[in-house]
Amino acid sequence: MLSDAFPSFLIGLREGLEAGLVVSILLASLAKAGRKDRAGSVWLGVGAAAALSLSFAAVLTFTSAHLPPKAQDVFGGAMALLAVAFVTTMVFWMRRASASMSGDLKAKLAAALGASAGMLVFTAFAAVAREGLETALFLWTTAQTAHEKSGPAIGAVAGIAVAALLCWGLYHRALKLNLARFFKITGFVLVVIAAGVLAYGLTDLQESGAVGGFTAYAWDLTAHLDPNAWYAQLVAGTLNLTPKMTWLAVVGYVAYLAPVMFFYLRPAVAVVRPTPKTAEAVASVQHPETAEPAATPAASAPTPTPAPAPSRKPAPRWALGVAVVAVPAVAAVAVIVAVGPGSGSKGAQTIEVSAASCGKGFDGLTTGEHTFQMKNTGDVAAEVYLLDPSSNAVYGEIEGLAPGTTRPMTATIGSGTYAWRCVPNGKDAVTSEARHATGSGSSTTAVVPISEKDLEAPLDQYRAYVTQHLNELAGYTDTLKQDVDSGDLAKAKQDWLTAHLAYNRLGAAYGTFQDWDKKIDGRADGLPDKVRDKDFTGFHRLEYGLWHGEAAANLAPIADQLDSDVHGLIGDWPKQDFDPADLPLRAHEILENTLQFQLTGDADYGSGTTLATADANLTGTREVLTVIRPLVQARDPQGLTQIDAWLDRFGATVNAAKKPDGTWTPVDQLDPAARQKLNGTLGELLEQLSVVPDLLEIRKAT
Repeated sequence: MLSDAFPSFLIGLREGLEAGLVVSILLASLAKAGRKDRAGSVWLGVGAAAALSLSFAAVLTFTSAHLPPKAQDVFGGAMALLAVAFVTTMVFWMRRASASMSGDLKAKLAAALGASAGMLVFTAFAAVAREGLETALFLWTTAQTAHEKSGPAIGAVAGIAVAALLCWGLYHRALKLNLARFFKITGFVLVVIAAGVLAYGLTDLQESGAVGGFTAYAWDLTAHLDPNAWYAQLVAGTLNLTPKMTWLAVVGYVAYLAPVMFFYLRPAVAVVRPTPKTAEAVASVQHPETAEPAATPAASAPTPTPAPAPSRKPAPRWALGVAVVAVPAVAAVAVIVAVGPGSGSKGAQTIEVSAASCGKGFDGLTTGEHTFQMKNTGDVAAEVYLLDPSSNAVYGEIEGLAPGTTRPMTATIGSGTYAWRCVPNGKDAVTSEARHATGSGSSTTAVVPISEKDLEAPLDQYRAYVTQHLNELAGYTDTLKQDVDSGDLAKAKQDWLTAHLAYNRLGAAYGTFQDWDKKIDGRADGLPDKVRDKDFTGFHRLEYGLWHGEAAANLAPIADQLDSDVHGLIGDWPKQDFDPADLPLRAHEILENTLQFQLTGDADYGSGTTLATADANLTGTREVLTVIRPLVQARDPQGLTQIDAWLDRFGATVNAAKKPDGTWTPVDQLDPAARQKLNGTLGELLEQLSVVPDLLEIRKAT
């Protein structure tokens, strides 16, 4: 995805260009001094720096993959904070040092020309390694925040490739580039990206339990925005701002971005005035077509290379190269061995998935927490389940494991028998041999899968409930129509509320009634002319007219259309296709709508009765839970008890806003404490209800 690739592309481009400029300046200086024969030492130092950087990235990846889940969160969060510190230091350092970088390197190179080959290698290595290590750390950190891993890899490779091409053009004087402006603009963008990485790192630490406040959200827009929508992923991928963020993440984001951006954008104070030679060196890079590289001491007065002492024979150049490049690799292997299997989560096994076989590598199972690396070696995507083969109870699952990819699955294993079941798309399920876990301890609570057949009876009960109350609703809208036609608008207001609440008790949410819902209970959101739009019909259009003083003659066609649409729904309802898998979703979605539209007042067009509607939505939710209660009870009785308790608590909180005369307090007239209590209670209820769709998901494991 482009949003996941962009941060990595920018990092690869900026850091690659910075390191490439170092190499270009070193090579150009050697050429000016007539010592092209020593260019190999520069490339040797560059190779050593690259080996160190790649080894560092490998250690980060390996270490993270072999830690227990909570430790992975701590490790990822700590690395994110470290990356932010490094990138902040880097952009400010580059802001100060860009003017003198060329001259400083040439001065060091001039001294190195008269020294050993090892000193020349070290000069190149030290100049490139800093950028390489920073790049490895920041690329690894931004990759952890991505929705998928191919985007960051593609972005990083593309950025480094473009940087290499730019450096080639600068070296051969085929390109003119204002480096000061380039580094200033990219630094600005990197500071914004770093703020997002900081927020991600803090969230990781909260998720691990190392820092509190993981459930204290500054905002939760998941009821309003789809986190998987392209626009949400674009913002999340580039800025790390997500529809759901904790207070700590938001405060960290702002507390970092505001002061850092202020100091970065204010005019720089020149500490050291560049010498003429330094200015000339900078001009040679920024404007290569008009300026010559500054003459180094080596160029103006070549220094003869001192002869080696007779008693010391220099080591062969190939031996030096092998040592410099091999040492970082050996260090990486040593760290990998030190943090290898056994130091992380138990049984960090790689389990192969394909249509031909399932569960290859599943061996030596012991009790405790395991992180399995699920690798799809087949040619189609697959669903993968860790289950009890005797009951099909699921302990862990991965959906949509793409061919050639590996994803982790964490599960807590207790004493018992386990097997893998792989369901490749369009192919028969394959089950591995069963394995018995040795040791003691209890497992993660298993979920017994259900089938469409299990939901048939609850669905029939729900359809019967809706059919019965649709007929009741039609009687109410008939009466409402008569009120408006006769001009009795005071009675029409009372009968409007009766009919509207009857409709909302049906549990309409997320297209339950297909296009009829928009006609009967649609809002003016998104319509060109808002409340005056010809397509704004139904209860809310009539509500707007009744409470904004419209004449009965103007409202009569609206009431007639509403009544006609309700009767149309009654005739169409028996023919509507209702997916059984949608029924468990209703238990959560009805009150999601309540949070989104009723408690915010967005659905109030003048009557001030959105809390009455919330109470009606609660009734609809209870009815859905009634028909699926036996299925939930069999899978999570304790969770169902909690749901019931929070349903009662939310009902009491809503009804506290009902006045003694039976009217309702408009939500925008509630005192802040009461409104906060409403939102908090419903928020917790939705958290409790969110397990219902997971418990009753129709899985392919059966």
